[in-house]
Amino acid sequence: MVTIRLGLQIANYSYGNGVDRLFPSVIAQAQEAESAGFDTLLLMDHFYQLPQLGAPEDPMLEAYTALGALASVTERVQLGVLVTGNTYRNPAMLAKIITTLDVISGGRAILGIGAGWYELEHVQLGYEFGTFGDRFDRLEEALGVIAPMLRGERPTVIGKWYRTDSALACPRLRDDIPIMLGGSGENRTFRLAARYAQHLNLLAPFDQLKRKRDVLAGRCEEIGRDPATLETSSLVIVRIDDSAGQSEPQAAESAPLAAGSLDQIAELLKINVLDAGVDSIIISLPSHRYTPGLISAVGETLRPMMDSHQMAKNSAV
Repeated sequence: MVTIRLGLQIANYSYGNGVDRLFPSVIAQAQEAESAGFDTLLLMDHFYQLPQLGAPEDPMLEAYTALGALASVTERVQLGVLVTGNTYRNPAMLAKIITTLDVISGGRAILGIGAGWYELEHVQLGYEFGTFGDRFDRLEEALGVIAPMLRGERPTVIGKWYRTDSALACPRLRDDIPIMLGGSGENRTFRLAARYAQHLNLLAPFDQLKRKRDVLAGRCEEIGRDPATLETSSLVIVRIDDSAGQSEPQAAESAPLAAGSLDQIAELLKINVLDAGVDSIIISLPSHRYTPGLISAVGETLRPMMDSHQMAKNSAV
């Protein structure tokens, strides 16, 4: 069963304490999140820092190398990327990476994936960027390779972008590693999610979430899928202070901001995310960087709200 429910995304590695202390700081955040009751830990799949958060030269860890290390220092949290840029890896290799992470972590891997968008990384590192349509065509073709490989099948694909010949991913711990797509496109993204994914991260402002959720349900119904089998989450940028409404760097172009006290933030998230029908919340704290104890405080405030919401959902079934 997919569980993202309360997730933490680490989007900023500029901690100011030296490169030798960078990853220990990441470990500390991961372990604090696990202890605080977060269900899922997510990194970004970027090689340069995003322009909303800093300069390209700011520290950025390669996501799957870091997740493999975090698997050995955590025990319970699910591990994934919000979201993998499809253009950066061959899909058969990505399937191998995910099944390996699942084995290392004891069955805690999630494959988050999207079409890719950060042109500077593509240009400077030599990845083909192409048009918006190209990237979605590639994503769809890649999912036709990845999804069966995660189920233990051996796909042979002769496509425009990728070719495989009875591709194999072994060893595998599970045949049901969840796929999470990320985005807000009601045509291509939502249709791909309905066809391939178990989870969709809805990257959209608060006032659009309910309508997006309704459109997604329609995409599922178009192919005869029960919408209840496709879970959803919202990425929210959180700033804890008493200055709600001020500008805030964002980890993604359309991620909404929740600012204020922890109690105010909890109320905002309940009204704008959970009451809109979204199943899970993923918190990002980029402006706080690494602040010991902050993740625990967030978890202590939000965990009871998420548990109550889940109990209400279960009793309604």
